[in-house]
Amino acid sequence: MNNSSQSQMVPNAKPALDNMKFEIARELGINLKQGYNGDLSARENGYVGGYMVKRLIEQAERQMAGQQ
Repeated sequence: MNNSSQSQMVPNAKPALDNMKFEIARELGINLKQGYNGDLSARENGYVGGYMVKRLIEQAERQMAGQQ
């Protein structure tokens, strides 16, 4: 198993995660584009990543609550 931070546990989830990333960036007013985004600050990129994690945790909690 590859321990790289770039490896994906579920490769088929990549399109859904990309869609989420662009949706969140749009909601935050961050001009994220396909490909290289080196013109964005670390703070802007961090906001997008942080909100992605927050949303994924919320989705997992909702799913777990429904399985009780």
